[in-house]
Amino acid sequence: MSKQVTRSQKDRDGDITGLCGTGWSDSKAQAVSNIGNDSTYYYVSVGGRTVFVRVGTRNGKDYLTTSADGYSPNNLDDLPDC
Repeated sequence: MSKQVTRSQKDRDGDITGLCGTGWSDSKAQAVSNIGNDSTYYYVSVGGRTVFVRVGTRNGKDYLTTSADGYSPNNLDDLPDC
């Protein structure tokens, strides 16, 4: 299954805590699990440029990010809030 991410939920530090699209909303934990299990692929498409959401690890903690493409409008941080 694939889900187009159009909005992201962020905490007060700006960390991504959830992903949202038309008619759905997944927490960070749900998205990390879905990506890890290969059950759901999340992607962001803005201005005809599409990137996939991936899981990274920093200081032993998982985080959500998009594949680097040098185009900031399709970054999770730059999407409107859920």
